[in-house]
Amino acid sequence: MVGSDPDTSLAGQLLVAMPGMGDPRFDRAVIFLCAHSEDGAMGLIVNKPAEDVRFSDLLDQLSISPAPDVRDVRVYSGGPVEHGRGFVLHSADYTSNRSTLRVNDRFGMTATLDILEHIARGFGPSQSLLALGYAGWAPGQLEDELGRNGWLTCAATPEIVFSRNDGGKWGAALRSLGVDALMLSADAGRA
Repeated sequence: MVGSDPDTSLAGQLLVAMPGMGDPRFDRAVIFLCAHSEDGAMGLIVNKPAEDVRFSDLLDQLSISPAPDVRDVRVYSGGPVEHGRGFVLHSADYTSNRSTLRVNDRFGMTATLDILEHIARGFGPSQSLLALGYAGWAPGQLEDELGRNGWLTCAATPEIVFSRNDGGKWGAALRSLGVDALMLSADAGRA
């Protein structure tokens, strides 16, 4: 997925769930696409906070001692696949020597323990969120869902992705397209 064609790849874009999608796990979801190619797609839900999971608790479980003034990182339910695996979506000002996927000039994604250690010590990325699990699509599956009016796509901006207003991200993504949420229909049109 990393070497995908930049002209057709949706990596670095947001998927915005349309009403009537049919899968309650994605109701009003906003998903940042980390990778997209002919091999499939992988993304992280950025507007559904994980219930009862705090960053400080995860650091404790991993035996990482945070600096006294470490900032809190929001923890999200990143998708229905591999709930026990963590992914840090972050600003491009951070790169791990081991495994950062540079999505574009604004975003990177790192899924190794070193980024959590760096954040806990106060020298990680300037903006970040932690997602537990991810959303994944087999080859052609996302394209099929897009064709069936399951998703809209829009540019991902740090203002939307890293906003603390999780309930407002869906509407903000739609507004960035000039779409009024009240005008959306769950029915796909056919010419």
